[in-house]
Amino acid sequence: MLFKSDGLKVRKLEEKDKYLLAKWLSDPSVLEFYEGRNNPFNIYRVNAKFYNRRDGVTGCIVEYEGIEIGYIQYYQLDDEVKKEYGYTDGKIFGTDQFIGEGEFRNKGIGTLIVTSMVKFLINYYKADRVVMDPQTRNTRDIKCYEKCGFKKVKILPNHELHEGEYQDCWMIEYHK
Repeated sequence: MLFKSDGLKVRKLEEKDKYLLAKWLSDPSVLEFYEGRNNPFNIYRVNAKFYNRRDGVTGCIVEYEGIEIGYIQYYQLDDEVKKEYGYTDGKIFGTDQFIGEGEFRNKGIGTLIVTSMVKFLINYYKADRVVMDPQTRNTRDIKCYEKCGFKKVKILPNHELHEGEYQDCWMIEYHK
């Protein structure tokens, strides 16, 4: 387990979690902003993308009140990505997440997940900043991130290929 906070528990991804990921990543409401509705995952794709990683990404399962509800990953930005985002120094981490169980959305749990992860990255890894790059059209999640203290830094034009079209993304950051 990485951390606990107010009924929330975040733990590293385990082999058994591939079935949850395949379920969640076949749900159009998750795929609308994460990977694309034209891009559902099966067990083979989950194994290829989320297991045996060598890219420095730590994948985690989010539990709320004992129920597995979602996924979050974090990673330290390398020099190349820092440069792309306009940073020259500092310990900068990125994070991506989704709530896979629909009945847990729109209840403030996303805010709890994001704020808890930010605290973890700052306290445990001594992160100077935490960044994300949500699609500009993902207004619900951006509102959540702003509630968590993230600020919009700049637009990243045509940053992410999603459902066959390049999408603009916001570069947002939490600065301690």
